[in-house]
This record gives sequence, C-alpha cells and structure tokens, in this order.
Amino acid sequence: MNYFDKIKNIIEEKEVNEKVRYLESNKETIKTYFNIGRLLIEAQGGETRAKYGDNLIKEWAVKLSNEYGNNYSYRNLNYMRKFYMYFKKVNTLCSQFNLSWSHYKYLLKFDNENERNYYINRCIENNLSVRGLINEIKTDSFNRLSYADKKNIKLIGENNNNELKLEDMLHDPIIINIDKDEKLSEKVLKKYILKELEKVFLELGTGFTFVGSEYKVTYDNKNYFIDLLFFNYKLNRFMACELKKDEVTAKDIGQTLNYMKVVDKTLKESHHNKTMGIIISKRNNKLILEYVSDLDIFLTTYKLNKVKEKVK
Repeated sequence: MNYFDKIKNIIEEKEVNEKVRYLESNKETIKTYFNIGRLLIEAQGGETRAKYGDNLIKEWAVKLSNEYGNNYSYRNLNYMRKFYMYFKKVNTLCSQFNLSWSHYKYLLKFDNENERNYYINRCIENNLSVRGLINEIKTDSFNRLSYADKKNIKLIGENNNNELKLEDMLHDPIIINIDKDEKLSEKVLKKYILKELEKVFLELGTGFTFVGSEYKVTYDNKNYFIDLLFFNYKLNRFMACELKKDEVTAKDIGQTLNYMKVVDKTLKESHHNKTMGIIISKRNNKLILEYVSDLDIFLTTYKLNKVKEKVK
C-alpha cells in the first residue's frame, strides 16, 4: 500500500471539497446581500425615498451588528442597498460572475455604470483577485482605455455576440513599473516583461498568452528569432513582439512585418486570423507600443513608474 499517495488523495479531496463549499457559500452570500438590499429599499418606501434619510438603516445596523457581527454594520448595509439598486436588472448574472463580496464592495464605488461594467468584465475575463481589481483601479485602467464607445459597455453575458477588436482593449498609457534609476535597455525591458508577464498581459489587453522568448521559427532554410511571441485567444491570432531601445525605423517595421509573414507561413493554422506585430520602443523619451499590421498601426504610450527600492 502506498500510504503517501493515500495521504495525498485525502488532502486533495479535502481541498476540493473546501473550494466547492467556498463557492457555494459565496453564491449564498451574494444572494443574501442582494435580497437584504431589496428589502431595505422597500422598507424605506422605494428607491426615490431610499436616497434620502437613513435613520432606519442606522437603527437596524446597530441591532443586526449586535446580534450577527460587523458584516451588518451601517456601512455594509448601505453597500447592500446600493448593490441591489445597481444590479437589480442583472440579478440572474450576479451569481455567474463568481466575484466575492470583497470584489463588489470596490465595484460599488463607481456610480458610472460603464466604468463599473468595465471593471466587472476585466475581473471575469482575467480571473482577477481582489488585489488584481484594486491594481486595475489604482492604475486608472478604465480612463486609459481606447474603447471607441465608452458609453455603452455591457456586462459579459449581456454582450456575448460582440466581437472584441484590438482597439477595444488598448490602454494609453500602458503602465510599466521599473526600479528607481533603472536604465531600460532592450535586455532589461525583455527581462522585465518575462518576469512580470501576468501584469503585462493585463496592460496589453485581454486574452494574451505567452508562447516564447527568442522564439525560433525556420522558414525557407533560414532561422528567425522573435523577441517575444504571444497568442491572443480573443483575437485568435499570433502577436510577434520586437523590443527596440531607440525610435522605430522603417527597417524595424519591415523586419516585424517579415516576422509576421513567417509566423503565418509556419505557425498559423487555417482557423487563425493573420498575425499582428508589436513593437515596443522609445520615442521622445517615452516607451511606446505599436501594433503593426499590413493596414494599420495602433499607437499607445508607456508611462514609467519609478518605484522605490525595497528595504532589505
């Protein structure tokens, strides 16, 4: 008998069961808080009156907190009321989002529905933790968005038929954190990107996956080495990324276009869209990101955040 494997199986079963219980508990919590918000508004005489005067909530918060704890404080009851007001039209979707109440408390701070929907979609598409959501908010992700129409952002589930385009996901600027006084050479930039891939993906857009660094592609008896190769499953295409320490020249664009054609000849399958190129370079003392295709070049700037050295 392999006792080690038996112990592992027992632990794995316990971990899986705990995760299932957590997900079930979270759904029940969301449902409970939604219904509490609905009842609070009804008790105040409807949404119009609920906006004014909250003595009732203050009174009930004291009683509920004394009996059930701080989850039912005055502040949290207000969150629940707002939760119902904001999501009553999409109640059936709320439980499908798999967001925790901690997620919602940050999301409820946005009165702008489009901004709120954007951050919810980011959480769902990128499986963001609460910390990930906080970082998106801190870096002002919504206001750096290149959406053509930022006044009509639908929640995932309401908007499944809309095809995501590259210009719908670009941020301007893209935030990149570097150590204080760091000189950003091509090698440093590449090392940073490889180290911080998850964060870089969120900045580049939704659906990016990493294929390889110095990725070797052989075509017509020649070897080509692509600095960084990505695949975007939302756009269904490869993205060949080149890093340049200076301003982009026509030669650089030609080289990137050549890499795109080589990837199309060797890696692209019939159901994939044509490969696009990414060039990260410096212009006017700023790093810029260029999306290159045969027809378009999408531009966005980089913002370099100087971070203090950590105290050892």
